[in-house]
Amino acid sequence: MSADIDIDLPDRSELLKFIKHIPARLNETDQKHNSGVYVTEIPHDVVNGCAAIDYHRADSRGYFKIDLLNVGVYKLIKDTTHYDEMLSVTPTWYKLWEDSDWAKQLIHVGNYTQLLKTMKPDSVQRMAAFISIIRPGKSHLQNKPWDEVFASVWDGDDSLGYTFKKSHSLGYAQLVALHMNLLNE
Repeated sequence: MSADIDIDLPDRSELLKFIKHIPARLNETDQKHNSGVYVTEIPHDVVNGCAAIDYHRADSRGYFKIDLLNVGVYKLIKDTTHYDEMLSVTPTWYKLWEDSDWAKQLIHVGNYTQLLKTMKPDSVQRMAAFISIIRPGKSHLQNKPWDEVFASVWDGDDSLGYTFKKSHSLGYAQLVALHMNLLNE
C-alpha cells in the first residue's frame, strides 16, 4: 500500500523536537528529503542522519513516510477562533483576476496570475481543479472550459507527468481560500 500523508505546520521543527523520527532519504545519495520523516523503525544511516534507503524504495518495502510541511500562512492565525472565523468567510474570488499584485502573494497560485485571469476560479472546487492543472500531468487542461476540466482532472491518469490527487488539491484550495481571507483582513 502506498500512502501519502502531508501535515501542514507553521514550523515543523517545533513538532520534531517532541517526536522520535528519522529523516527520509531523497535519493541514492546522502541527500535528506525536505519534509519526509519516518516515525517508525527503518534502516538508518548514522553517518548522514537519515534513512539508509531512499523514500521510493522504502515505500515499496512498506515503510510509511509522513511529510511535515512548513506553511507560513498558519503563522498569520492568532488562535482557533480566528482560524474558524477566517475559514467561514467566503473569499473575494474576483480579486484573483482583478488584482495581480494581491494574487501574487497567495500560496500555491501566486506565480500563475495570468492563468488566474483567464480561468477565474470562483469556488474551492474550481480552485482545487486549478491547483491540479498547474501540475505537468494536467497542464493540457489550462484555459479549457470548467466542464471540460472537470471531465478528466481527477481521472488518475498521470501519463503526461506529475499530478495531484483530488484530496491534496482540495486541501490546498482550502488553504488558498484561507490565505485570501487573511490577506483581506
